[in-house]
Amino acid sequence: MRLMKGLLGLVLAMPLLASAEEIGQVSTVFKFVGPNDRIVVEAFDDPKVDGVTCYLSRAKTGGVKGGLGLAEDRAEASIACRQVGPIRFKGELKDGDEVFKERTSLVFKTMQVVRFLDKKRNTLVYLVYSDRLIEGSPQNAVTAIPILPWPTERD
Repeated sequence: MRLMKGLLGLVLAMPLLASAEEIGQVSTVFKFVGPNDRIVVEAFDDPKVDGVTCYLSRAKTGGVKGGLGLAEDRAEASIACRQVGPIRFKGELKDGDEVFKERTSLVFKTMQVVRFLDKKRNTLVYLVYSDRLIEGSPQNAVTAIPILPWPTERD
């Protein structure tokens, strides 16, 4: 019983992260065995900011290792976030809040998206990068959304 309560507490204490929905993909390298290498486009909504959706494109390694989930995906990614409705904050935002994270190798490598609030310019800034347990990658991409009033429909 203590173990269950401890696990439940751990799960509840974990930061709320977005989960991605696959929008589409294109094949980049044909593989005779296993899935092809590809570029995947995914969308996710910011879990703490209503009205913001981010689109992430990234490489996925195919072949036998990729099909079994053992391959290490490349560190390159591209991100574009857009205002898709009225922006509403769900609590206090902290600079560097992690909004998305996905494993890109069996154990040591992840791709993550973090959010910053540029108060001076009234803008949300999203950064995607890849890190590894021992050595990360300097490759990254950034996108920004000015916080603007959302037009309302007329009756």
